Amino acid sequence: MKTFLTTITVFFCLLTFSFAQSDNPPAEGFNNAASDQQAIELADEVMESMGGRLAWDNTRFIRWTFFGRRTLLWDKWTGNVRIDFTDTDEVYLVDINTGEGKIWQNGAYLTEADSITKYTARAKSIWINDSYWLVMPYKLKDSGVTLKYLGEETRGDTIEHTLQLTFDGVGDTPENKYWVKIDNDNKLIIEWLFYTQFNDNEPRFVTPWADYNTYGKILLSGNRGRGQLTDIGVFEHVPDQVFESAKKYEIGEW
Repeated sequence: MKTFLTTITVFFCLLTFSFAQSDNPPAEGFNNAASDQQAIELADEVMESMGGRLAWDNTRFIRWTFFGRRTLLWDKWTGNVRIDFTDTDEVYLVDINTGEGKIWQNGAYLTEADSITKYTARAKSIWINDSYWLVMPYKLKDSGVTLKYLGEETRGDTIEHTLQLTFDGVGDTPENKYWVKIDNDNKLIIEWLFYTQFNDNEPRFVTPWADYNTYGKILLSGNRGRGQLTDIGVFEHVPDQVFESAKKYEIGEW
């Protein structure tokens, strides 16, 4: 009987562990083998503090303005992205999964194939950059990422954990490296350090992650110190035409 109970106890412990691990499964291609277990656990705690994986997966439309330069609207479920530039009449519509899209410049719709290819590629690169500045905490276990735990330190009254992110064959600049600082108490990212090359000893820049607010059912932060992400919004529905024409819609029309 004792052996039977022990077996059942071990089984349920393993089952519970399995369920806990599946709460935030890694993307296909995440380098689990080379990543530290402590780093992976911290990434999962960050996801939970940001609202949880289910809330993130169920979030569909996200809008934000990047450093006052351009406003993006991203349909996470389909891959459609709209980019409106603040100082020109340019509008880019792109499907980040297929690379196809539509481009308007100076109010004119582009029809020349080479120009469309050029600017839809630019649109995707803009989305890669601008979205990472907003939603990086949700992407710690993305494809091509390796996570390393670099230890903890005390700054004032705050205990911080440091994670290192390196990349393999993903994004426009896979040679980059990031260190992210995580508050031990609330498990939120409070700072990141950007290294142009993974073997650089000094970061190119350091910016805070501050001013978290709830949008829909997730947390997002817009304060990057030297620049701000503004007009942040999460929506359940937007008109289909937003991703089909250059016509601008006011938020109240959504």
